[in-house]
Amino acid sequence: MRRLVRPLLLTALATCCGAAFAATADQAPQGRLPGWAVPQSYQLAFKVDPAQQDFSGTTTIKVKLNQASDHLWLDGAELKVSKVTITDAAGKTHAGKYVNVDPKAGVVRVDFGSTLKPQDLTVKFEYSAPLNQQLQGLYKVTAKGQPYAMTQMEPISARFAFPGFDEPGFKTPFDISITVPDHENVVANTKQVKEQPAGKGWKTVTFAQTQPLPTYLVAFAVGPWDIVDGPDISPDAYRSEPLKLRGIAAKGEGHRMEHVLGETPSIIHALENYYGFGYPFGKLDLLAAPDFEAGAMENPGLVTFRDWLLLLDKDSPARNVQGSFNVNAHELAHQWTGDTVTTAWWNDIWLNEAFATWMQQKVTMQVHPEYRADLDRVRGAQGAMSNDSLVSARSIRQPISGNGDIMTAFDGITYQKGASVIAMFENYVGEKTYQKGMRAYIQSQKFGNATADDLVSAIATAADKGDAFKHAFKSFLDQSGVPYVATKLEQKDGKTVLQLNQSRYLPLGSSGDAKRIWGVPVCVRYGTVDGSKVACDMLDQATGSMELPGASKSTWVMPNANASGYYRFSLDKDGLDRLIKQVGTLSDAEQLAYADAINASFRRGDLDAGQVLAAMQPLTGSKIREVATVPLGTASGLYHRIATTDAQRARLAAWAKAAYLPRLEQLGYQRKAGEPEDDSLMRSSLASSLAFDFKLPEVRAALLKQGDAALKPTADGHLNLAAADPDLLGDALGVAVQEHGKSAVDALIAELPKTSDPALRNGILGGLASVEDPALAEQVRNFALTKPVKVGEMAMLLRGGRDTQAQRDAMWNWFTAHYQQILDRTGSFSGGRLPSLAAGGGCSTAEYDRLQAFFKTREKDAAGIGRGLAQTGESIQLCSALTAKQDPASILR
Repeated sequence: MRRLVRPLLLTALATCCGAAFAATADQAPQGRLPGWAVPQSYQLAFKVDPAQQDFSGTTTIKVKLNQASDHLWLDGAELKVSKVTITDAAGKTHAGKYVNVDPKAGVVRVDFGSTLKPQDLTVKFEYSAPLNQQLQGLYKVTAKGQPYAMTQMEPISARFAFPGFDEPGFKTPFDISITVPDHENVVANTKQVKEQPAGKGWKTVTFAQTQPLPTYLVAFAVGPWDIVDGPDISPDAYRSEPLKLRGIAAKGEGHRMEHVLGETPSIIHALENYYGFGYPFGKLDLLAAPDFEAGAMENPGLVTFRDWLLLLDKDSPARNVQGSFNVNAHELAHQWTGDTVTTAWWNDIWLNEAFATWMQQKVTMQVHPEYRADLDRVRGAQGAMSNDSLVSARSIRQPISGNGDIMTAFDGITYQKGASVIAMFENYVGEKTYQKGMRAYIQSQKFGNATADDLVSAIATAADKGDAFKHAFKSFLDQSGVPYVATKLEQKDGKTVLQLNQSRYLPLGSSGDAKRIWGVPVCVRYGTVDGSKVACDMLDQATGSMELPGASKSTWVMPNANASGYYRFSLDKDGLDRLIKQVGTLSDAEQLAYADAINASFRRGDLDAGQVLAAMQPLTGSKIREVATVPLGTASGLYHRIATTDAQRARLAAWAKAAYLPRLEQLGYQRKAGEPEDDSLMRSSLASSLAFDFKLPEVRAALLKQGDAALKPTADGHLNLAAADPDLLGDALGVAVQEHGKSAVDALIAELPKTSDPALRNGILGGLASVEDPALAEQVRNFALTKPVKVGEMAMLLRGGRDTQAQRDAMWNWFTAHYQQILDRTGSFSGGRLPSLAAGGGCSTAEYDRLQAFFKTREKDAAGIGRGLAQTGESIQLCSALTAKQDPASILR
């Protein structure tokens, strides 16, 4: 599954090894379901009419009972079970009783009526349930007035759709049949094998049996879908038959699937070539969901996405085009890591998500090197480090103590930190060696379940490494935090030696303990007479040293060569001064690592704002967008968090204008025919920041011109949204909202229900999210809770307007007044994000105190609130400590 932080870009109930059990028939398992009842297969039969509010179903599970018992435990939530029938091995039937023991967790007990000895049982459930309204389980969504029903089962939402053993370690084949109205289309994980009448106006569609799957990968969709054929994916050395490829979209939208279907064969071939194992799921459908909680979901054979990721045309924003490829590659990588080989328990979800993220980057670099996925990896790791610097950060292999830990496990630690750690150890042992280990891992575990030990052992064996390597790898998996490697050059006996000291990176104001040790593969680049060299060593003690052969007398050191390591570094003053002079000679990835080191030193209180600006200045002229825009983000943070006077803010705005406005003016404010996508992305980044962060009048005037044109009604009564550059639509509308106020807000609110194009909807939402007037901001937030705004779009409107204390106060007051409505609309799926939604961006003790006071009594309202509260609160405290330490006057030096 791919989580998207915002719509325009891009979570085990016991500890990892703890066995949960039921002491009595009245005590629900507090953790994993007991292992003495194991599902062997499922037959799922559903009757679904998306126009209705409920559906019905029959679930038949073959269960191996390994000990004598008068009951079994499984999962079910909001299911109205009318009948349970147990058939024993002798064919005798028993009337079962379905008991909701823990409705909040979705744990139920099935009573047999008598004690049964160990044997194979068949348990049949007849039930009905509501079509979910919170994008979980089997849920209902509407597009252009047409109702649809579709699924999202991960992580623990299959229990809303059918009773079962809703854990990744229970992996079985599924037989699925779905009865639907005659006029509806229905798709599922596997190929359709039969269709037959099922009474007046109904038909039953039967699908081929699946490969062994966990419940969270079961998927189907019902509605008036467009189903379009893509190109067959040709056979290769690992697959003898063509692979059928289709696109599934809401009615009338199928023609917009052509681009993504055309890109998909190259992804499949790249993955098959890497793993040496052909795509194993028979057919491949890509579905554009009209509303979706996640970014995308890797259901085998039926991969589901937010619609803007798949519905593309020549006018689509460049970020959508690149995002489409990246997310598609991520989900298809899951077909091997996650679907073919599945994590045994949620503490190892990184085996699914980190590997899909890492593999997506490899595929993107192979197929679209211009997308610079190598830099995405570095930026992703640095984003994860920001979270990983918190004392409340979770480890990659986080022990699971409740549903909240499952929900909040889908975060930057699992995805980006995990991918970076994988890449770091791949760099350490070599790409070919790592590939050998990965192939062995997939082959040995295929269609089964795996743990971290299985993976690490496979890589160690391929690399001929022993326990020291395994310990180093696991030191990043089993403890939270970012290694902080302090470096200092010394001359000893005519040799140049780099002294190393490791600790945990902790920002100013942190209460954490810095004493922590990892096995860090440290690689450094250093200056030689004829250029530079790279030296690597494993730092697995608190201190260490590296000899730098051939170092020049005036050598310099870049302590994270190629930015391949998941760690931060520091240099003494002389070392930093030398490195600053060499920044232009570093690789693009190394320049990103350098920028992160500067920002990290600032957050530790080692550098002031003026020193940070000076150190960042050399990067502003980079031709590489990802590098050039880093200082812009840093200056924006100083503008909104550190500057306290008009003179200081004017200085930062002047700095940004001098560094970036000429580049924006050279690009212009309209996409040029045939221009590289990177130019479109750079235009968007610069225009947005200069117009909103620094309020440059000339940029705002150019965007306002486009915004005004977009707000003019056309002959059919719609707004002329196509009048704005597609990459700048949200920004153009945002400036118009800020300049014109209520008239612009009212026009966009009226337009959103009439607009089905996801890119245009995102533009409208982006414009509304830019509102600054307090009364209009409240109007927009109230609108976010209404039906015209999809559940998956709501957060985009609620996360804007947090730059000032007054704005955050207004958001807080609105959130607390509408808390129950927000909770009802988002459901438990988004519980971990509620504290951030309420108070993210806070930077004062008062904001911390009110957050704690409000949520401390509400942690049980939804799974994950506790962890979200801890991390949001700590972030506010750290921001407060940093601002208190800084001297804003340093900006003027």
